[in-house]
Amino acid sequence: MKIISWNVAGMRSCHTKGLEEFVRKENADIYCFQETKVLPEQVPMHIDGYTEFLYPAQKKGYSGVMVYSKLSPLAVRYGIGREEFDTEGRVITLEFENFFLINCYTPNSKRELERLSERMVFEDIMRAYLKELSGRKHVIYCGDLNVAHEEIDIKNPKSNRLSAGFTDEERAKMTELLGVGFADTYRTLYPNEVKYTWWSYMRNAREKNIGWRLDYFIVDESFMPSVSDSVIYSDVFGSDHCPIELMTVDTV
Repeated sequence: MKIISWNVAGMRSCHTKGLEEFVRKENADIYCFQETKVLPEQVPMHIDGYTEFLYPAQKKGYSGVMVYSKLSPLAVRYGIGREEFDTEGRVITLEFENFFLINCYTPNSKRELERLSERMVFEDIMRAYLKELSGRKHVIYCGDLNVAHEEIDIKNPKSNRLSAGFTDEERAKMTELLGVGFADTYRTLYPNEVKYTWWSYMRNAREKNIGWRLDYFIVDESFMPSVSDSVIYSDVFGSDHCPIELMTVDTV
């Protein structure tokens, strides 16, 4: 099974930069997109063989997540039961026979950390939710989680210590999640590899590879033996993020 996740930073914009060509070329079983910024009537592509699941924000042109799946889910859940986050279209859960797939766009704490306290609430809700799901079947949690967990995950750790996405509080929440039975697939497979998934549009950051690893595939620890690879497509453009991929063995 092949799953690809990508913060497209506006689905219509990314579509003009080769999104559909990428989707058709990679032929993944499931695509998870974040920050889609579209309403149902604005979705720019419909791919034969895939069922679409869109969860838009109520605010036009903001946030939103979407899944394209070749596999038919048993059930779909939109949101996490908290209005302040659900109105922003941040989480879709698809239940399959052997696993849950959770596509997430974690709130950014913002430049002055004005949303950090809300972010902590979101993290606690998600950790409890993922833990509950993992008690029922395997969990694949993916998306733009808006945190560079370790210093290896960011080009300039010292100068960004108090920046949104690299605060002690946000990093600690990721540590908490991994501490209750989950694994960061990329870091588990590649403990010393330096690769990023997001680059600022300013100061030629992508050309200089001044980036952050903000996008993840996280699974319950018992699922790790089924993971054959976790890939970062750092050479794919179209957004300020790049796509990431999870490959699993055929027996999943």
